[in-house]
Amino acid sequence: MNKTILVMLALAAFAGNAFAEGIIELPAARHNVKFDHKHHQRFLKDCTICHANSPGVVEGLGKDWAHKNCLGCHVFREKGPTSCPDCHNRK
Repeated sequence: MNKTILVMLALAAFAGNAFAEGIIELPAARHNVKFDHKHHQRFLKDCTICHANSPGVVEGLGKDWAHKNCLGCHVFREKGPTSCPDCHNRK
């Protein structure tokens, strides 16, 4: 778990604006997570929902953060995908 968080933080720190558009694939402990960043930008229109303090950085990003924030938003706010395979790549 700690290794996954470190990898995610390193990716965010070194990629900078490379994550600004397109499909993002984040390493997860068991199955990677892919999501369409461009879609979320257009749909949410407020970067601070995910990037509360710094553009390009999601502080605290990891399993607990994603399950609370991503899944919480999908369930209670925007009716997005909510099952495990919807977010986790099962290849």
